[in-house]
Amino acid sequence: MVITSCLPMSINMVHVLTDASGGDDPLAVINAAAGNMIGVFFSPVLILGYVDMTGDTQVTDVFYKSTLKVLLPVVVGQIVQKTMPKFIALFNKYKEYVKKAQEYALVFIVYTVFCKTFSKDAVSLFGEIFLMIAFVFLFLISVMTAAWFTMRLLFRDCCLEIPVNQRRL
Repeated sequence: MVITSCLPMSINMVHVLTDASGGDDPLAVINAAAGNMIGVFFSPVLILGYVDMTGDTQVTDVFYKSTLKVLLPVVVGQIVQKTMPKFIALFNKYKEYVKKAQEYALVFIVYTVFCKTFSKDAVSLFGEIFLMIAFVFLFLISVMTAAWFTMRLLFRDCCLEIPVNQRRL
């Protein structure tokens, strides 16, 4: 609970909540994006402060790496977007290929993190990791089953299916 209270909200959640309450949607998205950028740097500090723990990491090294991985690409992207209209036109022309490249890059990042997790220097054992996956899976199945039975008990008289003649195609 402490850790999740320190993390910024996702842009999708901010959009949904602002839209549902009739708020200013563009301002909320800008606020969420700025909060996510600031949260990269302040979330670790807040978590360590709230949990009352200290670490032996070099804070300057962490901020330097975070700046290179998060802030620098955003700044370079904004500069390219504002100063190179030909590049933007080329990007828009081949948008579907760029989107595929982004997806492959994300898969590559997940793959490298997965490989680092199972390297020989990793602290966790394979059995521990698969045991954790099994517990999480069983927990999710039990919560979903309990929710399903609860819905059946609470809404027994309600029709859960839409009649065929009222379905939209």
